[in-house]
Amino acid sequence: MYSDYELTRSVRKGLLLPAAILVATTLSLLPVKPANAAGSVNVLYAGSLVNLMEHGVGPAFDKATGNQFQGYAGGSAGLANQIKGKLRHGDVFISASPKVNTNLIGAANGNWVSWYITFAESRLVIGYNASSKFAADFKTKPWYQVLLEPGIKIGRTDPKLDPKGALTLTLMKQAETFYKSPGLAEKVLGAPENPAQVLPEETLIGRLQSGQLDVGFFYSTETSDAKIPALSLPPQIAPKAVYTVTILHDAPNAAGADQFVAYLLGSDGQNLLKQHGLTLQKLAVSGDASAVPSDIKAIVDKAK
Repeated sequence: MYSDYELTRSVRKGLLLPAAILVATTLSLLPVKPANAAGSVNVLYAGSLVNLMEHGVGPAFDKATGNQFQGYAGGSAGLANQIKGKLRHGDVFISASPKVNTNLIGAANGNWVSWYITFAESRLVIGYNASSKFAADFKTKPWYQVLLEPGIKIGRTDPKLDPKGALTLTLMKQAETFYKSPGLAEKVLGAPENPAQVLPEETLIGRLQSGQLDVGFFYSTETSDAKIPALSLPPQIAPKAVYTVTILHDAPNAAGADQFVAYLLGSDGQNLLKQHGLTLQKLAVSGDASAVPSDIKAIVDKAK
């Protein structure tokens, strides 16, 4: 469990508190720059990988290389928007959707990304609080019927900022056809950006664990890591996250970024991915393969 830790950590990294709105509004107009600690590697990563990065890959990378991992979690599309708008700087970018990288490729998008490597995937699942009054229903009724029960509190992420939020909408539309239930998506979710359900990705698990939510849409790696009861969805309708990694253009610590990506894709990093419930994908380069650092390219070639 890491709900309190993550909420505290998120506050340190810029979430607004009522007593500090005036100050925070002023500060939010300034670019967020990485710390200047020697050897620090600033990794901007998909919020679904919080536990993996903060308690797995990050500490292991520090120990193996002597560098200092510094992570910032958020919805992949939201992070890409911040990178593109020069509101957040980093060395490495890890997304939960290959499509997000296209918003950073090319001169029109600032040339922030020239290549990326797909390395793992995780399917969308329904996670629920075992102490919820609706928990028993998930064992006796179809999941979509439980989500229609009066009073149930559902959590999901913003479809405009996070691939998981977009995949949730896709899942529910496909479920309408699969279960022959017209209108199911709107009945369960309401509007695509329903404020009663849409929450920041990095706080969603904490809210479920604390009882603020009864159920939520997560990736399997999240529920596996947090030991949250989860329902697997039919493969015909269950979408998945496909994780990618790249080194951002003009990375302040390009050498450290190279080391981090090499560690993540190497045998030690791959073992950690599996331990945290991710399904490994065959490493594949998209974009300008000639721009991939030689040591990272060697890892990809070896995996073929």
